[in-house]
Amino acid sequence: ALVAAVLAASLGLPWLKTPVLLALANAMAVCGVIVLIRAGQVSFGHAMYACLGGYTVAFAGRAWHLDALLLIALGTVVATAAGALIGAFMVRYRGIFFGMLNLAFSMVLFSVLGKFGGLTGGTDGLRFDRPSFGFVVLERDGFELALLLLALVLAVGVGWLVQRYFASTSGQALAAIKTNETRLEYLGISAKRVFWGAYVLSAALCGLGGSVFALAQGLVTPEMGYWVRSGEVVFIAILGGSAHALGAFIGAFVFEFVKLYAAALLTGAWQLALGLVLIVMVFVAPTGLFGLLTRHLRLQGASR
Repeated sequence: ALVAAVLAASLGLPWLKTPVLLALANAMAVCGVIVLIRAGQVSFGHAMYACLGGYTVAFAGRAWHLDALLLIALGTVVATAAGALIGAFMVRYRGIFFGMLNLAFSMVLFSVLGKFGGLTGGTDGLRFDRPSFGFVVLERDGFELALLLLALVLAVGVGWLVQRYFASTSGQALAAIKTNETRLEYLGISAKRVFWGAYVLSAALCGLGGSVFALAQGLVTPEMGYWVRSGEVVFIAILGGSAHALGAFIGAFVFEFVKLYAAALLTGAWQLALGLVLIVMVFVAPTGLFGLLTRHLRLQGASR
């Protein structure tokens, strides 16, 4: 029903295509952060994987003119490989050390992208031509519609995958890292191995979101990996709620449209509006919008 509503709104109001695409791309990246929150860990640098996915799309699109589907797959694979490599180091740390080390890695990537302008385009970023979609060359409207349909399918798949993962043995073990990691080790389960798998999954989801984001924009810049972007991803996770994958999508849509209208009505002060929304949410609904929604539905069911 939600997918049908989003699709109908985008078709009825064509100007909604871009905000909806960006919201879906952000939501898939937020799902990656929610996976880590399941273990009680917060990353302040996970936008680097979305950035890696986006730049992979730009480089491959400019050099080899690959199809959009191949570009998304390649961007996700590169982000996953980077997550596997960095994750082997990161799984040793917890709490603030984990969060800040991720931030350090993301700032190294941001600096490299900004300094090597001859290769990366520097602060101006990289533009790339609109690729074919399914090996069919489409006009802009047709390409955006096809990308929107693909993003909706990917969003449903990501949501299902994350929930299946949470219900699996690995997902249950991941939740145990938050509550009692020592007990998990006593059961003969390697906490580091479980956390590494979750970290790789989170990097893959961020890379997938970044790849879709890059195709929607046709442009990538180092700002995709800046710490502010990582903060926005965590912001959305808190706003929507981390108890369920659906919270990532609710939070992403609210964030995108609040930012859109706040930027139009409060030019130069839209961050203030977002900050006030977050403050209100922390006090009114600490479990996020999804928690508020489920509580409301539960109360309605009890009253009947």
